[in-house]
Amino acid sequence: MQQTIAVLDFGSQYTQVIARRIRECQVYSKIYHYTTTPAQLQADGVVGIILSGGPSSVFAKTAPIPDRGIFKLGVPVLGICYGIQLFGHLLGGKAAKSDHREYGNGILTIKKPGRLFAGLPKKIRVWNSHGDKVIALPPGFQAIGTTENSPYAAIEDRKRNLYGIQFHPEVFHTEHGVEVIRNFLVGVCGAKQDWTTKDFIAHAVENIRTTVGQSRVILGLSGGVDSSVAAALIHKAIGKQLTCVFVDNGLLRKGEREAVVELYGKHFHIDLRVVDAAKLFLRRLKGVSDPEKKRKIIGLTFVEVFEKSLKSIGHADYLAQGTLYPDVIESVAIGNNPAALIKSHHNVGGLPERMKLKLLEPLRELFKDEVRRVGSALGLPKEVVWRQPFPGPGLGVRVLGEVSAEKLEILRNADAILQEEMMACGRYWKVWQSFCVFLPVKSVGVVGDERNYAWVIAVRVVESIDAMTADWARLPHELLQKISSRITNEVRGVSRVVLDISSKPPATIEWE
Repeated sequence: MQQTIAVLDFGSQYTQVIARRIRECQVYSKIYHYTTTPAQLQADGVVGIILSGGPSSVFAKTAPIPDRGIFKLGVPVLGICYGIQLFGHLLGGKAAKSDHREYGNGILTIKKPGRLFAGLPKKIRVWNSHGDKVIALPPGFQAIGTTENSPYAAIEDRKRNLYGIQFHPEVFHTEHGVEVIRNFLVGVCGAKQDWTTKDFIAHAVENIRTTVGQSRVILGLSGGVDSSVAAALIHKAIGKQLTCVFVDNGLLRKGEREAVVELYGKHFHIDLRVVDAAKLFLRRLKGVSDPEKKRKIIGLTFVEVFEKSLKSIGHADYLAQGTLYPDVIESVAIGNNPAALIKSHHNVGGLPERMKLKLLEPLRELFKDEVRRVGSALGLPKEVVWRQPFPGPGLGVRVLGEVSAEKLEILRNADAILQEEMMACGRYWKVWQSFCVFLPVKSVGVVGDERNYAWVIAVRVVESIDAMTADWARLPHELLQKISSRITNEVRGVSRVVLDISSKPPATIEWE
């Protein structure tokens, strides 16, 4: 990268949001641990630094403190929340505990627009979340904005290009927050807005070729957006040196295997090996109804099948994965803040270490929305790039209770009808997920003049932004009627269709 905006992470829940907002301004950003040295930042071509917020107080014994040399690099620094308190604490001013925690909406009155607030109204609504504040300015600083509770809610040292703000410009609740960030990036740092999908693809292709050389690469292709985009990108770089393995575990949706073979084998001409392990998976799942046991069996069996398939492919040096930037960030613990360690990011649990393959993760710099744009630019169809999330265990956790071939077939056919109708009315692309669930109960129905004692299908359609919370989608009654009528008439073995109107929380999106 020609230029980088470094986000030093002090454990804030909004750190990823800061990085996203920067990239939305078409400037490349990268999150660093707060202890990163000035030399490393300089080597990475950093043209600006943002200090994130964080849960700590600057007065705590275990408070995360950065290398003071970052203030002498000669590049602009913006301190957000905890970051502005570091200015007061480290640069000769004074920070103190507030009389009360300032959380939620506040009004920022801009005293001097300068470069940071250029083009903004004199008063804007901002989002606060802090317990400490600056009460005395460091030498060289002046106040450029105030709130009801702080005369130093925004400060600057224009000579050294140091800026501090007590509020969070990155969150949705702050008016003109993106403009504040853009003003810092372009007006203060002089960053070029040239972080584009086209540039990323060219850069990634060059890196993959340099890294891999003449080696072979293996990729476990699921058909989901992450592995699909990774496959298309790597194939663009090294062609026939890539082999993809698609494991048919018998828990796929209707026509999924055929669609993957059609797309990658014929359209992209990728070396695709399909492993049919449906009977093995169903045999292992026989008699198992506990959802956690089902998940473990499916995961372990996948590892086993994937490993065996590699023996027939031959020697390879790299295992490719569709790891994304949030996965990488969540794998890093920040200082002594245990809440920051969320999960490890290995997509195929245990495989890299066990097989001693080197990892190739070409998407590890990207967020989900960026991955979708890359997929579109590489020519992947909308149905792949914008497909709804699908659980790793597949239909194994959408058949409640014990899984069988008969139940899976009923569920596949019902779900295919739901997807057809959601596509036909254009709502498939507007909701987070839409799917059917097979319920392990039978209900009496009537077909013609005969009694029909058969299974029940639940329809689940939810709206969400990030799957952390979700609400059930209010579909038109006419659409629901058509979906129900088609399922009960066209799918043998179903007597009744019910609608799940639970939100998350208290429910989860998936039933198991």
